[in-house]
Amino acid sequence: MTKALIVIDVQNDFCPGGALAVAGGDEIVGGINALMDDFDAVILTQDWHPAGHSSLASSHDGQEPMSVIEMPYGPQVLWPDHCIQGTRGSAFHSDLRVDGDLIIRKGYNPAIDSYSAFFENDHTTPTGLEGYLRTRGINNVTMVGLAFDFCVNYSAVDAAKLGFDVTVRQNLCRAIDFDGSLEAAKTGMADAGVVLS
Repeated sequence: MTKALIVIDVQNDFCPGGALAVAGGDEIVGGINALMDDFDAVILTQDWHPAGHSSLASSHDGQEPMSVIEMPYGPQVLWPDHCIQGTRGSAFHSDLRVDGDLIIRKGYNPAIDSYSAFFENDHTTPTGLEGYLRTRGINNVTMVGLAFDFCVNYSAVDAAKLGFDVTVRQNLCRAIDFDGSLEAAKTGMADAGVVLS
């Protein structure tokens, strides 16, 4: 069985001091680095928004960060400006090993956000990751990174729906826990058949 480690969004803006900091986001870097050599492939994802992206509160007059609006593809949390292409905030954490096999950039379509490593938030438009994994003969994926209750959650559920065997290493993730999102993510992942270890 060919196994891949998928490292989700370990970027400066999601680490302490960043624009959308996840508490303890930098604490997982060493453990992720140590895990990489145990896998046949390592894929890293990178949130990669153009300035003015539709998921940013600053793009909507009168809207505050962390408010929710309805988009054509469903509810959308409006985030603080973060992971803007080419900025320091969008860069991987400086201690993270980035010598993996593939980097998937997501969230670059200005009209739609993309939490999942597999699909944009319309749950239809693919990122290309599924095809890459199938071509490599990979059917077992382990996920780590930021944030557990958003991008890791969406990625894990999508991978399970696509038929991959999926494990999420909770000790190598950190959560935002916005409005009950942490418990909802745990339930949703378990219901989808994701192994939470």
